[in-house]
Amino acid sequence: MAEKMDFEGVLLVDKPSGMTSHDVVSRIRRIFKMKRVGHAGTLDPLATGLLILLIGKATKLSQFLMSLDKVYEGTVKLGESTTTQDAEGEVLSTRPVPELSKEDVEAHTAGFIGDQYQIPPMYSAIKIDGVPLYKLARKGKTIEREPRFIRVSAFDVLKYSSPLIDIKVHCSKGTYVRTLVHDLGEKIGCGGHLVALRRTASDNFSIDKAHTLKTLEEASFNDLKDFLIPGHEAAPNHLL
Repeated sequence: MAEKMDFEGVLLVDKPSGMTSHDVVSRIRRIFKMKRVGHAGTLDPLATGLLILLIGKATKLSQFLMSLDKVYEGTVKLGESTTTQDAEGEVLSTRPVPELSKEDVEAHTAGFIGDQYQIPPMYSAIKIDGVPLYKLARKGKTIEREPRFIRVSAFDVLKYSSPLIDIKVHCSKGTYVRTLVHDLGEKIGCGGHLVALRRTASDNFSIDKAHTLKTLEEASFNDLKDFLIPGHEAAPNHLL
């Protein structure tokens, strides 16, 4: 189908749970009647929140917008470890949760702040010899993964009501929050997994400015341009 209009810019979408980031890209391609749609960092299907999409010539900004720090809010369930480190996986082990205060939990999360190396989970889209790790994981295979450098600027405990912890994490690109949570559970000694995750910000881009798919689908075709942030406004300052 021929494009009726050359849209160009950055689109902030509030991704619903249960959809892959690619599902959202496909939906936006249909709405804008354009094939040239990319993203600046995926979200797991379970996760909701800020997804930065790039329309038309703005796709060239992808590598720069992907490198931005992210902010997430989520909920951790202590006492259960899963295959995927989140609620989509099968329970691997169940252990009793020790008596903890909010201050005890904060003392544990504080140990994750700073520069560090993180081993990516097997259930991830990282490719080894062209094969995504999650495909190997589904076959029951576990292979050695190269640790990745990450930075956790903040790991706040918003609320603790055993066995649930509400958290807020400010981290660098490439950080797996579910792996942080898994490692937190192991550090506490009872295991844990992520039951909910929402990306609320990516550098200066905020979820407050994001649009739902329903809003975009109900908009008239000619009004879609009003939802786009011009590329020169979205580009990091050092590129201008």
